[in-house]
Order: sequence, then structure tokens, then C-alpha cells
Amino acid sequence: MTEIKQGTRNRGQNVSLSTSTIPSYGEFEPGPRQASSPLTPDSPKQFLNHVDRGVYVIKDLSEDPGPFVDRLPYRTPTRPKEIRLSPCDNNILTTSPDNGRLTTPVQEQGQPESPHVFLSPVDKGIFVINSTFDSSQTSLSNNNNDANNDKKKNHAEKDKNSKKYVTNQNEATSAERKPPDRRQIYGVDENKERGNWTGRLDFLLSMLGYCVGLGNIWRFPYLCYRNGGGAFLLPFIIMMLLIGIPLFYLEAALGQFCSRGPTTCWEFAPLFKGLGIAMLIMSGLTSIYYNVLITWSVLYFFSSFTSDLPWSNCDNKWNTKDCTLKLPKVTCFGTEQKFANGTCYSNNVFKGIWNDAIFKNVTGRRRVSPTEEYWNNKFLSISSGIDDLGEPKYELALGLLFAWILCFLCLLKGIKTTGKVVYVTAIFPYIVLFILFFRGITLEGAGQGIYYYIVPNFERLLDAKVWRDAAVQIFYSMGPGWGGLIALASYNRFHNNVFRDSLVVSLGDCVTSIFGGFVIFSFLGHMASQMNVEVKDVVTNGAGLAFVVYPEAIQSLPLPTLWSILFFLMLITLGIDSQFAMLESVLTGIVDYFPGLRSKKTLVMLVISIVFYILGLPMTTPGGMYILQLMDHYVASWSLLIVGLTEVLVISYVYGINRYLKDLEIMLGRPPFLCWKICWMFVSPIIICIILLFAWVDYSPIQYGSYSYPEWAEALGWLMSFFSIIFIPIVMLYKINKEDEGKNAWEKVKLLCTPSREWGPALVRHRELVDYVDGFVQDPWVERGSHQYVNYGYDASMGSHTTTDVSRQSWASGYTQNSHVSYESAV
Repeated sequence: MTEIKQGTRNRGQNVSLSTSTIPSYGEFEPGPRQASSPLTPDSPKQFLNHVDRGVYVIKDLSEDPGPFVDRLPYRTPTRPKEIRLSPCDNNILTTSPDNGRLTTPVQEQGQPESPHVFLSPVDKGIFVINSTFDSSQTSLSNNNNDANNDKKKNHAEKDKNSKKYVTNQNEATSAERKPPDRRQIYGVDENKERGNWTGRLDFLLSMLGYCVGLGNIWRFPYLCYRNGGGAFLLPFIIMMLLIGIPLFYLEAALGQFCSRGPTTCWEFAPLFKGLGIAMLIMSGLTSIYYNVLITWSVLYFFSSFTSDLPWSNCDNKWNTKDCTLKLPKVTCFGTEQKFANGTCYSNNVFKGIWNDAIFKNVTGRRRVSPTEEYWNNKFLSISSGIDDLGEPKYELALGLLFAWILCFLCLLKGIKTTGKVVYVTAIFPYIVLFILFFRGITLEGAGQGIYYYIVPNFERLLDAKVWRDAAVQIFYSMGPGWGGLIALASYNRFHNNVFRDSLVVSLGDCVTSIFGGFVIFSFLGHMASQMNVEVKDVVTNGAGLAFVVYPEAIQSLPLPTLWSILFFLMLITLGIDSQFAMLESVLTGIVDYFPGLRSKKTLVMLVISIVFYILGLPMTTPGGMYILQLMDHYVASWSLLIVGLTEVLVISYVYGINRYLKDLEIMLGRPPFLCWKICWMFVSPIIICIILLFAWVDYSPIQYGSYSYPEWAEALGWLMSFFSIIFIPIVMLYKINKEDEGKNAWEKVKLLCTPSREWGPALVRHRELVDYVDGFVQDPWVERGSHQYVNYGYDASMGSHTTTDVSRQSWASGYTQNSHVSYESAV
């Protein structure tokens, strides 16, 4: 056994201690041999059980000498300011570190200031206990009686035979080596530089809130109805299994492994760093118009606090003579007649209550519902087209300002605030959905609406557009390719079970979409029953469903004000969660690319909010609806699919799928299933290529209702679509041009397709697990004299530390099971 000395730091050695102390919930209780131990009470050493692994601080207190040890629980980089010192001391001592560093003059000369904040007034050293028992090491104890030595020898032999602990890491394969302790200790940050999610559910709820958004309520039910009802669930679930979950898992695991955001996680293939910029631009542009949707929900929410909803009648100043109240359930005598305002009209077909096809002309008049007139004439004051914008409406401008202030406050402290806000914003929509569901299914005609929603039309499965719609909905709903998954997962602890979280969130998103359809169509069925029309005549998509059709349906209910408040509050919480993730993706991408801004994240978020608010003001004008529809159609359509395709191809074929699977193995403690390799290498890329092909072949110019956009507006849309992905080739050319001029273009490309020295886990103790790559640099920051990431396991500057000096080409060329980097530990 090896003695741990004061004032020294032990890096990565396999150290075994005596069994005189048994750990209990992070503290140590006196063992039966402690009283008879040859150690004197003033010894600064305390011996720990060999089955306990972690980081320990050895202290020496001059006023109250005794055997003191503080245990830093494994993977917990920070300590509370009040800490219990030892089993024989019941007092609580408080340390007062100065900016995370000790200022005590007692510190040994020549030792650098410790980066830890949990030390006593005398910093005596930090030691890594690697939970192995090696009988060949020298004994700590001065008591060398035969009985004790035999006991230790037998115990060591038992461990050796069971292979529960491995003495020499280089002598064992990855399969034989005991995986690291993966217990998650929350409440403190594992990565003090970036921070981590505070609670167990913070990440899970944030991801669920990111995926479950407005599209689950106003887009999926319509797609399901349009594409064969219940039969559409089959292609949707298949696409979720073949594209959605694999890409979701791919991105989340990537962010967790390297603890980097979407702009800096591409160190494994620097040639493709433009992908991160493309993700940042798509998330940024989308968040600009997405907050306008939240603004609409906020204003409708506040407008609902009246005894009579403002869109419930035709007596307002914004109404026209064409305004028609809700049609009662009356059947006209003639089969070709329809009832309106107490009269049966012939030769008129009821078409719906949204856009220009709401009603056909009736004796020279166009019938319009009060909800549509409120939406177009009062709320939007919509103009004739995109070339007639007008001035911003002050109500919408103030509402947009309120929405951005809300986002800024919730992101004020990054994940520390959003991780708590999501407990409300991610859970509340489900409460409202359940309330609306149980109210909806009790309404007259609800069964008719649900029938239209789920009745299967299997002939539609032969239509390629159905499968395309299912795949595109997966990208919009689950969020791969946007960068938000990478950004949120980058704040996970290294050994978090990201596989479990990916499955839970993916299935939760799917179930929410299907369940939301039942809620929506139960109300639409009731509305159709009251109007004596078919459900297909009231079904619509997007904003028309949320702000025209659904408010119309709510009017027929008792207490319409209550149901309106609940519905729009649900829309706010659904939208704000997705907005959080997109803004967090932008914020994380910026501060990761410019590390000096990390301490000024609040200021960065303030600047982002102000700039995006100004860019969103044109959508508060009378012509703003046309801009929003243009951005929604082009910003993340082709570009999103191209980014997703490039991402999965780069990881599978450039970085190497086998190495990526090994990366996942050291995080999760078990090898991933073979199905992931098949999906990432073949299935997902092929399906995305097919979707892109069909999307280009079946392209049609954008329209809003009956309005056709001018050519210049369509060109602007294509410019927005390619503005993000154009940075992929631009960054490629920049990187190639920046490389050593002595190499030809192919050599430069090969070099830029290999991981940089900094690639890998953020913390050194996690980088030490990467023993399957030739020449992997376990601490590149110490070699360069940088403290970009704090090394919580040891301080290499306390002693010599050398690594094999290999070029990027040699160590990144592949992985091998029995290759390791040689180094000397500081003792």
C-alpha cells in the first residue's frame, strides 16, 4: 500500500487504504481498529475503505489536531461552505475562499493556489482514490504485525480473483475494467466552468418542453386528419423510430459527451464547424418569429378576461355587414340549401370559417364569422399583401416587448433559471390538456370529431406525400438539426443516462401529439354539430386553428371565458418552452465560441433579446402576417433536412461510427445496441435523402390563403433558407485556406477531418476513460498552460506530467482496445 503524504497530489494512481474506516453517506464512521491504530491522534492522515472511490482532501488543523479527512463525493466538483471534518469531530467549520482560491499564507511555498473552494485554512493536497487494493504497495501503517498483513493480503487476493477492481488500468481491457461510479449527485456542479443542471428532472423537462410545442397542437392533428386519420399514425411512428429517436439520441449524446454547444462541438471534425453556425442561425431566425406567436397567445390570453369575449358577437366597431353569428343547428328542407341568419339559402356550399373560402356568396354577401373578423380586422389589421406592411401596431409591439422581457428574465441565469421555470411551463400544458379533454368528450358531437380524427384510410399510405409529411413533422416536433438538443444536453453530467432520457422525451412527444389531436377534434366535432356541417368544413391548420376555429368552438361552452383563459395559457406555456431551448442554443453557441463572454451571459442575453425584438417588429405591422408565413415556410425547411443529413453522415463516416459508439459506452457503462449503428449509418441518411428528393420534386410556391406571394418575396424566402447552410461550405474553404500551406488540398482535408487535441470530455477524469484511441491527449489544457477547464481530479502542476507528443493525425486515426497514452503521475 502507498502512503499519501501531506502537501502532495496524487494523480490517477491506484491507491489502497486500510479498512479502519467505513464510509456512510459521504461521511466516515470509526471502525473497530481505529482505537488501537498506531496512528497518533494528531496525525493528519485518515485511512479509508478500499471499496470507496473518489477525491479526498487531507487537512491539518493546528488548533484541534486529529485525523481529518473530507471526502469529495465522486464527480462532485464543488463542496458546500459548511463541511463535516471527521467522525471524531462534530463541529462544523466554515471556510471563506476568495473567488475560489485560498488566500492563507500557511500554504506551502511553491504550491499553486488551489482551484477548489472546499478546503480548510491549510491546503494540504488533493488525492484521487481509485478504489483498488494492491498488496505489492508499501503499507501505510507502522503496525506490521502478521495478523493485519495476512488480513490485508487475503482481502486483496479476493478482489483480484473477482476482478471487481483492476490494479493496473493498462493491463485490463475495457470489458474487464470496472466502470466508474455513475451515481449522480445533484445540487452542485460537476463542471464548474459551464455549470450543470441542478435537479434530476431539469434536463428531462427542458427537453420535453423543447419538443412539445405549438406544432403538437395545431399542426399534427390537421396532418393526421388530412393524411388518412388513424392510418397516419403508422408512418408517423415508423418515421419516429427510424429518424426521430436516432437523430435525437445522436445529438443529445454528442452534447453530453463533449460538454460543448452547437458551435464548438465539431472539434471531432473541424472541417464541418459550419454546421454549428447553420444551427445557430436557424434557431436564431426561428426564435424571432416564434416569439410573435407567443405574443399573439399572450394578447388573446389577456383579452379573455372579460365577461363577453370580444370575438363572440358582431356588434363591435371592427365588424362588417358580412359578419355572421354562429349558425344554429337547423336543417333546411332542400338538400342543396344551407341555413344562415334565419334563412335557408340555395346553391351555396358551406366551406369553413377560415381564410377566403369561409363562405360562398349568399345573395351577394360573403358571410364571415366574428372570430375571423376579430382576427383579421381588429387584432392583425391585416393588409392586402407583403408589399403593404404599414406601421407597427402598438398593441402587438408592446406584446412582443413583454414576450421578450419574459424570455430574458427566464434565461437570466441560463439553465439555473430555466431549469426551474420548466417545472411549470412543461407540466402545466398537460394539466390543461387533460381538463380540456374531459370537457371535450362530454360535448355533443365530440364523437363525430374524434371519428374524423382516427378513422383509418389505409389507401392514403400508398401516397408518398403522407410519408413525407410524417418525416417533416418529426423534424419540426422533435427538434433534431436545430442545435437545441446539443445545447441542452451539454449541461448534463457526463454519466447521465442520456439514452433513457432520449427515449422518454421522444415517446412523450409522440403521445402528446396524438393526445392533443383527441382534444382538438372533440371540440371541432362539437362545433360542426352546432353548425350542422361536416367536421371537414371546420378543420384548418396553424394559426387559423388556434386563433379562429378554436375560439369559435369555445363560445358554445358554458363559462367560455374560463376555457379561453386555459386554452391560451396552455399555448403560452407550450411556446415559451420551445423558445427557451432555441434561445439557449443561440446563447450557448455564442459563449462557447467566445469563452470570455461566459462571465457576461446576462449581458449577452440582453443584447440578443434587444436585437431579436427589433428584427421582429416588422411582424407587428398589418403586413406582418405575410412575413411570418414566409419565414415559417423557408427558414427551417430544406436547410433543416440538409443539416440533419450532413450531421449524421459526418459522425458515422468522418468521425467513425465505431469510435462514437465507444464514446457512448464510457458514458453509459454499456455498449449501445447494434440497431443504432444501422440507423445512423444507413437507414436515417437514406430516408432523409428521399424526403429531400420528394420535397424538391413536389415544390410549389408559397401561398397564404388565396394570396400568392410575389416573385421577389419568394426569392427572399429562398435566401433565408440558404443563408444558414451557406456557412457550411464557407467555413470549409476558410479552414482549408488557413491550414499549413506546405500541404496539398487533400492533405488539408484529411487533417481537418480528424479530431483536434481538445476534443473529448471536458473534465480530465472523464478523458482518462478514453483508452481506446491511440495517443489520446488526456489533459491538453495543462500542456498548453491553459486553465480553460478546471481539473477536479488532480493538479498536474504539482509535479511532472508528460504525455506522448503525437500529431493530430496519429492519435485521431482510429481507436484500439489496448492502446494507451503513457504518462507519469505526480506523487
